[in-house]
Amino acid sequence: MAEVRLRNVTKVFGKVVAVKNFTLDIKDGEFIILVGPSGCGKTTTLRTIAGLEEVTSGEIYIGDRLVNDVPPKNRDIAMVFQNYALYPHMDVYRNMSFGLRLRKVPKDEIDRIVKRTAELLGIRELLDRKPKELSGGQRQRVALGRAIVRNPKVFLFDEPLSNLDAKLRIAMRAELLDLHNRLKTTTIYVTHDQLEAMTMGDRIVVMNEGLIQQVDTPQNVYDHPINKYVAGFIGSPAMNFIDCTIVKKNGDLYATTKEMSLKLPKDKVKLVESYINKDAILGLRPEHITDTMTVKDYEPGTTFKASVWVVEPLGSEKLVHVRSGDNNIVVRLDPHVNVQTGDVVEFAARMDLAHIFDKETEETIF
Repeated sequence: MAEVRLRNVTKVFGKVVAVKNFTLDIKDGEFIILVGPSGCGKTTTLRTIAGLEEVTSGEIYIGDRLVNDVPPKNRDIAMVFQNYALYPHMDVYRNMSFGLRLRKVPKDEIDRIVKRTAELLGIRELLDRKPKELSGGQRQRVALGRAIVRNPKVFLFDEPLSNLDAKLRIAMRAELLDLHNRLKTTTIYVTHDQLEAMTMGDRIVVMNEGLIQQVDTPQNVYDHPINKYVAGFIGSPAMNFIDCTIVKKNGDLYATTKEMSLKLPKDKVKLVESYINKDAILGLRPEHITDTMTVKDYEPGTTFKASVWVVEPLGSEKLVHVRSGDNNIVVRLDPHVNVQTGDVVEFAARMDLAHIFDKETEETIF
């Protein structure tokens, strides 16, 4: 195991800057997630760590060793790809042992390591099968096994679950976490799925356009997003953003639109005093809005009325899309709340959990 340090790493393809001044310290044994939309630079960053892409500038350390000029095979890393990259003509045993055979490991040692790893992954009975005889989940386990047998200092995962169906992805997430807890190997995991990021990472690195937006624990990124981009990317359904004006009435501050006026918490007043009579953006997560029919202990001044235009019953919850003037808002309700398309419903917002963003910079005010 080893820590990984990136210092001002930049990667340029022609005129396109894919990664910009990426600086990050990854602790020994940490499970770190690089998350962001397609084209944000997360996979390019991973490939520079692996040595599959040469950095344009900056430094990469694995342990105490600067690896910029070290070829991939000598970096003591193992990478698991999205498409598994198994050799179709080899059975599982030979796929898993391939790297060990290249390194001239003794046959009896290879046999011991491969069978022990296959036992760990629950694929011992599959060792004599070819990849075409395996399901997607089984192929993924073989790809994991091939990485594990090398006992690397660092695991690199490039969207390894994206080809699996939804049910299997959930199961494999749990298996990967369990595996990490047992092996304690430093792991860097790339995904565009923010649910994977939230459920798997010790810390998550939110990226956009080659830049790091925020690095923190999943819960802190959810509770305290640094800007509107992070707030909208983390959370499902996404946070609602409402253009508003900050006004002062009877000593209190309100986020107002033509149709709603929501009182801001008193402990946040000092943070937004400079925005009085200025435009801002109000952020409300769907789970922080409820209906006043079933919840009665809401704060005065935090309610608004909106018309229902789409209802999505999901069994465990109900997503209700409502309109308030020009604003489309998603609300997460108890599944038994009776609302229908066309209803005008009163909702209450948890303003103590709301966010205000600067209209111009889109940075978080609170």
